[in-house]
This record gives sequence, structure tokens and C-alpha cells, in this order.
Amino acid sequence: MNRPRRRRPESQISAEPEDIVYFQGGRYRPLSGYDCDRIINSAFEILQSVGIADAPEWLSKLLITNGAHQRKNGRLTFSPDYIEKVLQRGSTKVSLPGFDENLGLDIGQGYVHIGTGGAAVQTLDAINGEYRQSRLSDLFDMMRVLDCCGHVHYGVRPLVACDMTTPLDLDINTAYACLSATSKPIGISFENSSHVQKVIDLFDLALGGVERFRRQPFCFAVIVHVISPLRFAREGVEVMRAAIEAGMPLQICNAGQAGATSPASLAGALAQGLAESLAGAVVVDAIKPGHPCIYAFLPFISDLRTGAMTGGSGESAVANAAAAQLLRRLEMPATVSAGMTDSKVEDVQAGYEKGYSIALAAQAGADMINLSVGMLGSIMVASTESLLIDNDMCGAILRTVRGIEIRDDFFDIESIERVVCGDGHYLGEPQTLQLMKTEYVYPNLGDRKSVADWLDTGSESMWHRAQKRVQNILAENEPTHLNPQTDRKIRQSFNIELPGDNN
Repeated sequence: MNRPRRRRPESQISAEPEDIVYFQGGRYRPLSGYDCDRIINSAFEILQSVGIADAPEWLSKLLITNGAHQRKNGRLTFSPDYIEKVLQRGSTKVSLPGFDENLGLDIGQGYVHIGTGGAAVQTLDAINGEYRQSRLSDLFDMMRVLDCCGHVHYGVRPLVACDMTTPLDLDINTAYACLSATSKPIGISFENSSHVQKVIDLFDLALGGVERFRRQPFCFAVIVHVISPLRFAREGVEVMRAAIEAGMPLQICNAGQAGATSPASLAGALAQGLAESLAGAVVVDAIKPGHPCIYAFLPFISDLRTGAMTGGSGESAVANAAAAQLLRRLEMPATVSAGMTDSKVEDVQAGYEKGYSIALAAQAGADMINLSVGMLGSIMVASTESLLIDNDMCGAILRTVRGIEIRDDFFDIESIERVVCGDGHYLGEPQTLQLMKTEYVYPNLGDRKSVADWLDTGSESMWHRAQKRVQNILAENEPTHLNPQTDRKIRQSFNIELPGDNN
């Protein structure tokens, strides 16, 4: 059930485990086998009868050549047999190396990985409690903190650097900020398909030579390939083509909003969303069969009283868990969204909304959970302090995914008799000391003191402890994986806006 990984860098927070172990979810199944099949069959029927609109001309020709049909209204349809063959050719597991290859991830088969994500245009300034436009420096700091979070395994760009003046500057500097801040696998998006190769050139330079990224693709392209309901996103599929040509792994996203851009019933929303994910598989297969692709099936939910998106609802939690279950049933590497609290601050609401949504997604066996840490205000606000707090929470959640290990030596009757007839406690037992670090997960920020001790030590809230920890990380944990000489070459070749040693 578990899969050991290699040791993390020395920059990790001291209370994190030295060895990262990933665990397989799937115990929680919101859908019965019959219900899964019914939703899957409905998704196939949607693709066969309704189809997908707005394919670019080159894609339409390619898909029709492969066996798609075009209705009189221009929508492309796909037979169940066509879809089945696409799934047979598709990747069931995707390897994501980090810049540090020891931090690479294998995505698929229900091993749970936690990550960031989003497009927050605001950042919560913890010093003054104000919301302001997100800046490139905020992205860099966010990813530096992520690098020290042992329970957060990869970093999808969580915010938009609103201080960039051109789309190209935004894409180049987003890539650089993520790359230079963490050696874990990263994910970025692109404003324009023409920017893909320019970013790849930057990555090649960072790795030390031409075509090096193709051999070590530490960054995946996060692409919205459809606009719900059931239309291709033209620029998205153009980016898909460019990323595939560049050897970049994909994470392709659809995010229909139940009651707005997908049916109000959760079952209907899941059927349409799955059809949109399968449409993405069709595009990948048409361009390059078997190219590494992860499917981000993100069923969003409307508050039907207002029509606004709600990220923290119980409906969102169960829908995303079901999405993970459906993708697992089809053996498609799965990403879902969780942790999208509607709260604007790190309060009780944020805690319970993040807690149950991430827990359900993890227990359902989502291979990747995006948008899960560091976000507030329905993913419109980013916070480094929230990221650290959420890291604590995810450690506990991943412990629940691990479950309970059964071994013969855990039922040692002789030791039980020795304790009950002796000191009456197990604190000094060799097994207790042995299991202290392997069986138990400890919080970095969570407080377990008595009330009296907590009062005596300043009665700090978790938020204040997170503030201090962020300050310490940014002051003491300077990234070292990108050497100064390489960094200078990058800065000479690209318009990098982050200050460097010589700025």
C-alpha cells in the first residue's frame, strides 16, 4: 500500500518526516459500481450525441481523419468505440521529475499527492491584514514556503503576478519564479501558445543545455482545454499542441459549475464533466498517442441563491471525490480540486471547509489534489501563512489515508502483561520509541500544550505562529538548487523581473 521515496533536501521544516511516503487512497467511494458505470455511459452518450463545439480547423480535420463525425451544426461527435480505443492508448501513469529528481512523483493508481494551484489575483498581507494585488515577489515567496512543506508535494502556480506588463513577461517570470523557488515538480499555464517554446528554452538553460528539459520535464503545462458546456477552448488546444511538441507533460482542466455551466444535479454535472475530460483525451491522442497527460476533472458548484461559485461546500467535496473515483475507474491519472474555502481569512470556516473537502478527495484516491493549500476567498486570495497551516492539516489527512497497519509484533501479549503488571504505561517500551516517528505524524504549527502552558508561553494563535514561521523560512531558507552562474545566464537571456544578487 505504501511507496517509499527518497530523502528531501536539508531545507525542510524540522518536524517534517525525513522520508516522504505516499499512500494509496480509494477507501471512500461516494458512488456505487453501478452508479459509476451509469455516469460513464452517460458521458459516452454525450460525446456520441451532443459532441464538442469550436474545434480549430486543424484539430477538426485531424479528429475526423481519426474517426470523429461532424454534425451539421459543426459539433464533433465520437463513438464509444472511438473513446475506448483512445483510453487504451492513453497513459495510465505519469512520471513527474522534480528539478531535484529525488523529489519526482509517479502520478496514477490512486497514490495521493497534495499541491497548490489557482489564479489568485489578490494576496493577503499578514502584516497589516489587507488584501492587495498579487505580485511576482508574492509568487516567489509562496513557492519558497512550499519548498519547505513536507506534506505538499508539487507546486502549481497559485497566483497571478499582476505587476507584469505583458503576457510574455507574465509567462516567463512565472516560470522563473516557480523554478528558482523550489526544486519540487511545478506546473504553470500559458497566456499564448507561442510562449511555450520560449519557456522551454529557459528550462533548458536552467538544466544546462539544449533538449535537457525533454529528458527531465520537471514542469507540467496546466491547460484549460474546454469551456463548459462542451466547447473546446481554442487557445487551450493550441497550447496543448505546443506543449506536446516540446515534450511537456500535461495537466488538462475542465471546471463546469453545477447549476451554471453544467447541470444542477451532481450526477448530471459529473457526466458532462467526464465527457469534457474524455474530449481532452481525444485531443491528446490525436496529436500524440500516449503522451503523458493528467486529467484535472474539477466539478465546481454554484450557490444557487446567488449563482456564485462556492468552493467550500459539502457538494463540492463529494463531487470532487466522485470525480476522482470516476477517473480511477477509467484508469486515467486524476486531479481534482479541494480546499477551496469560501472564507476570506484563516478562521473556523476555512478550517472545516478545507478539512472535509481535502480529506474526501484524498480518501477517494485522487492522484493529485490541486488548489488545496494556501488559498482563501474561493481561490481568489493567496496566503503564505495559510499554506503553512494547511501543510499541517494535510499531514494529518495523509495519515488517515495511510490507515492502520497490522503486524504480528503489534499484538505482543508478553509486553502487554509486563506493562500491566509493572509500571502501568508503555512510554518506556522499546516498541513505543521505535514507532514514535513511523506510526505518528506531528504538527509543526498545531498547539498541543495544556491551557496553562499555552498561557504561560504567550497564548499565540496558530496564525501568529504561522507568521513567524514564514518570516523564518524567507530569512533562512534561501534556494540553492539554481547555481549563480546559471542564474546569471538566464537573466542575460530573458527579461527577469525578480531582483537578483546583482540587482
